[in-house]
Amino acid sequence: LLIDLEIQESTDRGARFLIEEAHDADVGQNSVQQYSLKKNENFVLVVNGNTVELVLDKELDREKQQEINLVLTALDGGSPQRSGTVVIHVNVLDANDNSPVFSQPVYKASLPENSPLDTVVVTVSATDADEGVNGDVSYDFGHVTDEVKQLFSINPKTGEIHVIGNVDYETTTSFEIRVKAKDGLGLSSHATLIISVTDVNDNSPVISLKSLSSPISEDTPSGTEVGIINVQDRDSERNRQVRCSLQQGVPFKLVPSIKNYYSLVTTEQLDRELVSDYNITITATDKGSPPLSSSKTVQLSVADINDNPPVFEEQSYSAYVTENNKPGSTLCSVTARDPDWRQNGTVIYSLLPGEVNGAPVSSYLSVNGDTGVIHAVRSFDYEQFRSFKVHVMARDNGSPPLSSNVTVSVFISDVNDNSPQILYPTPEGNSFMTELVPKAAHGGSLVSKVIAVDADSGQNAWLSYQIVKSTDPGLFTIGLHSGEIRTQRDISESDNMKQNLIVSVKDNGQPPLSATCAMYLLISDNLAEVPELKDISYDEKNSKLTSYLIIALVSVSTIFLTFMIIVMGVRFCRRRKPRLLFDGAVAIPSAYLPPNYADVDGTGTLRSTYNYDAYLTTGSRTSDFKFVSSYNDNTLPADETLKKTENNFPLRWG
Repeated sequence: LLIDLEIQESTDRGARFLIEEAHDADVGQNSVQQYSLKKNENFVLVVNGNTVELVLDKELDREKQQEINLVLTALDGGSPQRSGTVVIHVNVLDANDNSPVFSQPVYKASLPENSPLDTVVVTVSATDADEGVNGDVSYDFGHVTDEVKQLFSINPKTGEIHVIGNVDYETTTSFEIRVKAKDGLGLSSHATLIISVTDVNDNSPVISLKSLSSPISEDTPSGTEVGIINVQDRDSERNRQVRCSLQQGVPFKLVPSIKNYYSLVTTEQLDRELVSDYNITITATDKGSPPLSSSKTVQLSVADINDNPPVFEEQSYSAYVTENNKPGSTLCSVTARDPDWRQNGTVIYSLLPGEVNGAPVSSYLSVNGDTGVIHAVRSFDYEQFRSFKVHVMARDNGSPPLSSNVTVSVFISDVNDNSPQILYPTPEGNSFMTELVPKAAHGGSLVSKVIAVDADSGQNAWLSYQIVKSTDPGLFTIGLHSGEIRTQRDISESDNMKQNLIVSVKDNGQPPLSATCAMYLLISDNLAEVPELKDISYDEKNSKLTSYLIIALVSVSTIFLTFMIIVMGVRFCRRRKPRLLFDGAVAIPSAYLPPNYADVDGTGTLRSTYNYDAYLTTGSRTSDFKFVSSYNDNTLPADETLKKTENNFPLRWG
């Protein structure tokens, strides 16, 4: 037989469960007299008359023993004694008397920072000994911070914990999370989850400039500290170990100081004129795998000192100016460069003291202190001097100032501003000079020579001679560049004794300047044939040629003639001229030419080695003429330089 009982495991101790009594057909003493229960841990048997009860002596625990089989025996009082048994099957009904139990009280997990979203960190597990709803476990976080809620989630069914945010080692290195497991009727338990975040090399070094001396003077000694650099890396261990370096080609280096600090020091003398500003790039690289690096550019300016004097662009300068220039005209410009900065590089120009022809150089030139433009203070005369040198100083505005000098050579070029000066024959005065020509002179014989000079130079002093008027045009000719008067043919008896020539001397300038003179020639072998000089003078005045000349001169305006007479008069007064004296024999003096006149090759100015001395005796018609005496002076001194005129000298017959 089998008796089924269902008893809640939560039934209290002492609970009674009525068992149906046993039946025996016998009566009396042979009927059921007693009961016995097989020994067990939970129940005892209590018989009260015909009532049989099971009393719970110890609480049931379904999780230990879900079913209990009790053997109940009934005995009669007969002899022999008979018995009967029944099995009482106790089905222990579950009660929610067990909370979920985690597989371990503390869970530990390692999670690399920056793990991808939905990464499973760990799976927690809890079991509940109850069954059914009582044993249905769900998972959740206990009391946690908002940060944990933003970074992690837990699957309520499986207990898997997932990453839902960006886990950053540099923000939090570990998390301690309380995890709760709960059954269907609300019993719960807790476990601790410790998540250790492992570092990943995800942070580049950070370079900070703590101090910088800028600008720095260019005379700063090598090894001077100009700045302090700090380098930090938020990673850990090898990931935060940093190496620092500078780019190549800068005169600086990094010297390690205290932890994570470096000193930026110079390695050589600086020169602002070579490099005025430095962009120093500092690179920091960690030892992570893979390594990360970062850079920072430090700007450093170099302050100037006055360590460079001005330097002229050229070693020397040459200025060319035409004589008779206007005062204030620009001759040239000098330029000096100073690579220093601001006032140290500001250049001021000035003339160094000196003399030119005994006069201060400042009376000839001036220089613009700011621009270096050199101006003429006065008008130059090529006939006084042809070149001179001055020294220009360029000084900067530094303290102390530095300077340098340069030589400026001024070359004066000639202008055709001087008319030819006829030295022989003299065109001035009332006295006249004459030459004696032998009657037996053959064609080509040298008769006389016109001597002229020009104070100019080059082509401006290249003289040419021409007979413009003559008594007998076909008798005499003159060398174009020598001035030598020669016979074109043999002298004949029919030739006029008195021959008058007007010679024009012209230079080769642009425009050309000229002068004229009169030459008196007598064709005779002895003085006895020579008429009185005064008659000659008178006759010459009344000659046809002279009349033509006078008429031509009168046609010029009266004002112009008056002006020219005054100019010539002043010049005649200042000039020392030879005279033809009649109280003795007188020759053209040797010391007649001005000092500025020199022989010029190829120009014909003073090429001839001839000099002519004409002698007359006073008061005698029979005095002899002495013909042709020569000397070889190339340069004849005189007292003053010739004056400029563009007009012919007036002819004076007398």
